[in-house]
Amino acid sequence: MAGFFIFIYLYINQYSYMESKFKLPTESVELPSKGLLYPEGHPLSGGTIEMKYMTAKEEDILTNQNYIKNGTVIDRLLKSMLVTEFNYDDLIIGDKNAIMIAARILSYGKDYEFDFNGKPTSVDLSLLDTRFESESNIKRGQNEFNFSLPSTGDVLTFKLLTHGDEKKIDQEIKGLQKINKDNLSEVTTRLKYLITSVNGLRDQKDIREFVDGYLLAKDARALREEYSKVAPDVNLLFEYEDENGAEKEAALPIGITFFWPDVKL
Repeated sequence: MAGFFIFIYLYINQYSYMESKFKLPTESVELPSKGLLYPEGHPLSGGTIEMKYMTAKEEDILTNQNYIKNGTVIDRLLKSMLVTEFNYDDLIIGDKNAIMIAARILSYGKDYEFDFNGKPTSVDLSLLDTRFESESNIKRGQNEFNFSLPSTGDVLTFKLLTHGDEKKIDQEIKGLQKINKDNLSEVTTRLKYLITSVNGLRDQKDIREFVDGYLLAKDARALREEYSKVAPDVNLLFEYEDENGAEKEAALPIGITFFWPDVKL
């Protein structure tokens, strides 16, 4: 789906963001998940989301030092630009990435310029494509996938993490680190949230016991690879030439400067 975001520049819908004498243009943004993983009737189940263009209010958000320091600035920006009303915690991470790219295009244009390996680099964000390889194998409205572990044969179901899940994971990890500063539980904590059943057992106690004591490292790796394969998302890789002229790929650098190149951190 090359050029997934280019539609933003082809169609401008002059809708009112609020009922007043002042009007703001909005855009309908397609979600990588196409809305298929949200329950029937959910505001995102139609596969699109409405966003407004950035205003001076959003620029204030981007330069708020408290938001920058506590790591909430991008989420606050996206929430402020969303017109569709829904629980932000419900956002599947791949869809959130698409909204972030759309927000950058709507705010400062499609051309993203940055330094990479000491060289000026430019990426046309409107040409980024999306992937959803598992689209034909899912049940509409159900965020759950089946997977048999290759080594032990245990049968799992897992879900795609949402923004709300990511918040809970971060909070749990921080809580564990307060008890033990050397606690390195990010991998297992994340697995405990994405796995929804083990051999038919859905109790969280059983899932946590399985992850802590019975999930082999090579099976955990296979599960993470399967997760990456089925998850709808935006391809955030760009091509560049190394010092020998060979073409390679790297992850698009995204931070505060993605939205505001002149912001002082």
